[in-house]
Amino acid sequence: MQAELLIFVEKLNSILWGPIMLVLLLGTGIYFTIRTRFIQIRFFKQAWKQVLGNAYKDSDSQQEGLSSFQSLTTAVAAQVGTGNIVGVATAIAAGGPGAVFWMWVSGFFGMSTIFSEAVLAQKFKTTRDGNIVGGPAYYISQGLGQKWLAVIFAICIVLALGFMGNMVQANSIAVSINNAFGINQVYVGIIVALMVGAVIIGGVKQIGKVTEVLVPLMALFYIAGGLIVIILNIENLLPALKMIVVGAFSPQSIGGGVLGTTIKEAFRYGIARGIFSNEAGLGSTPHAHAIA
Repeated sequence: MQAELLIFVEKLNSILWGPIMLVLLLGTGIYFTIRTRFIQIRFFKQAWKQVLGNAYKDSDSQQEGLSSFQSLTTAVAAQVGTGNIVGVATAIAAGGPGAVFWMWVSGFFGMSTIFSEAVLAQKFKTTRDGNIVGGPAYYISQGLGQKWLAVIFAICIVLALGFMGNMVQANSIAVSINNAFGINQVYVGIIVALMVGAVIIGGVKQIGKVTEVLVPLMALFYIAGGLIVIILNIENLLPALKMIVVGAFSPQSIGGGVLGTTIKEAFRYGIARGIFSNEAGLGSTPHAHAIA
């Protein structure tokens, strides 16, 4: 039964993450980049100034939404950490070192996709029962006039974020702690569930208050940890970069690469895990940006 389920999931995964989906995701990023005239470069300085200028700035107490900084940290909470670590590791294992290069490409063009998602979420947000609501389901329904497609998206995103995404992250946490400290994975799962429950039970404002404190610290530890690893292995930096660049276009020439890997596999796993890492085009982060 378990083997049959694994085969079914693998077949479904090959369809969902086939060439068409990957080209659409990367193509959308390229399209928005061109239409916005490389906004991720032109407004990079202004973006930093705008974000940091509103950091820890309290939103109106009468406002049901979040401050812009809280919305940002709520969105980034799902992007920094598990997705970056597990996503990169699995991409390299499945697609070779070259997959990292395509993750970089996905991340660069994904910046314009994320920006466009956030703008649409703001433009088509609305109020329901006194609360600000918005996201892809709303701009698909109101902007494109495709209510049926919005319903399908809403169902899929609830399954993806409410079940599949949480399962991957909780499992990664449990396995990592079990490997490092030998703590039973079941106990880790229970603790994680209790901690998450304590946060989300307070509603969207409680989530914003927690993420605006936790996410910057998490990002600093993540970046500092990465820099420490690079410094300790500085002699391998240039060889690693060479493996990444060469592997993106000629994986077979790398002796230490994954046996039998191809450019297609490097591209596929790089783009797919890139989406898992930055969530550009997934449709998850606009919900946080809508209530800013």
